[in-house]
Amino acid sequence: MKKITIGEASRKSGVKVPTIRYYESIGLLAEPNRSEGNQRSYEPADLRRLAFIRHARELGFEVEAIRALLTLQDDPHQSCASADAIAKTRLIEVEQRIRSLMALKAELELMVEGCGHGRVDQCRVIEVLADHGQCSHSHH
Repeated sequence: MKKITIGEASRKSGVKVPTIRYYESIGLLAEPNRSEGNQRSYEPADLRRLAFIRHARELGFEVEAIRALLTLQDDPHQSCASADAIAKTRLIEVEQRIRSLMALKAELELMVEGCGHGRVDQCRVIEVLADHGQCSHSHH
């Protein structure tokens, strides 16, 4: 079977070369075998693992959650309760972020609606940004 170089692994997985090295350094991806020329040599299973990590990152999972999910994936006969709990935690984080973004959207809409398109010294956007107390919502 033909060995896969880091460049090929990057192209096939959609994960950049420095990121692959980083995943190796933190233990999400095992250190690959090396060729006689000391080049990394990946297996198809490494590409599947990289795709898993990339997808989890796209969904916003933190590195430690991904590590836990990979550990679960490595032992497929156990209960998926831990994986469910990790996903539920991420869902709660996303829901909180959506609420925060909706409040931000409402505040921006008020700022834009309050703009009279006059001069800057009468601009509602500038006023609100200069004085946080004029915001109708508290946000972080």
